[in-house]
This record gives sequence, C-alpha cells and structure tokens, in this order.
Amino acid sequence: MTTTHAIDPGTAARLLRNGMALLHAELDAAPAALLTFHPAPGEWCAQEVVGHLIEAERRGFAGRIAIILGTDTPSLESWDQNEVARARRDCERDPRALLAELSAMRERSAALVDGLRPADLGRAGQHPTVGLLRVGDLLHEWVHHDRNHIKQILANIQAYVWPHMGNAQRFSAE
Repeated sequence: MTTTHAIDPGTAARLLRNGMALLHAELDAAPAALLTFHPAPGEWCAQEVVGHLIEAERRGFAGRIAIILGTDTPSLESWDQNEVARARRDCERDPRALLAELSAMRERSAALVDGLRPADLGRAGQHPTVGLLRVGDLLHEWVHHDRNHIKQILANIQAYVWPHMGNAQRFSAE
C-alpha cells in the first residue's frame, strides 16, 4: 500500500477550482434533458447535485471552516441533505444560474482556503455525529466530496446515453 501525505491549503484550493472547471466542462455541454435526468427513483439529477454542492459549500465546508476560525472549538450543526435538496427544487431551476452560483461561491471559498495558515489546519469544531473535525480534515473531505459528486454526474450522463448505444453496449461491461 502506498503512503499518502496531507495536502496543503494551496493544493486544496487548486483542486477545488479544478473541480469547478470539470463541472463546467460537462454541464456546459449538456442539454437540459440530461441535466434533469434521474437515473433511478430517489437519485439526484445533475442539477440537484449542483444544488447539493452549493449547500455543502455553505453549510459543510467553507461555512464550517469560517465558524471554526471564528471561535475556539465551536459546536457544529448537522443538516438533512435530502430534505434540503427537496426544498431547493433545483431540478426546476435554470442550470446556468445554479452553476454560476456555485462558481461564485467556489471562488470565494478557494480564496479562503488559499489564505489558511498552517496553525489554522489544527483548529477544530465539534460535530454532533462524527465528533471533532479539524480544518485540515474538512479540506481533505471537501476535495473527496467534490470528486464523489463529479463521478455521480458522470454516471448520470453515462446512464442517460446507455439506452441509445445499440450493439455498442457490448463494448462496455456494466
């Protein structure tokens, strides 16, 4: 097994910005029908994934980091991601507006991350479900979380085109 090393704030900021570039590359090319396609009942469409990323940025990552930096070991709140997604109704929204909202938030967030000092990485808050969360932990989860939802959007696109592949489906093992 290969040993990995923690990433620094500058690297995290670059990866967060690059995650936005990946989202723009895919979603700017997609037609509306693909962006609102649900691969199965209860699964999010691409627009709902973007809405979730907006809320996660606000409530889970940049928001929590700002709270932690402002107070010594604050209590952090949890949130019901599925309930928030239902209430947002992102499937009905303009996809370009959603992406623009996330892009603006992400640029502010990446600037926040870029400005973190080494001492900030050890600062922490107490989460009711998972316990102590350090800023460094949140940076790594944020990068992981982005890639998880980018994969989800890519899987939605694959599911959308799959029925139209004809015999070419035989090239792919699903």
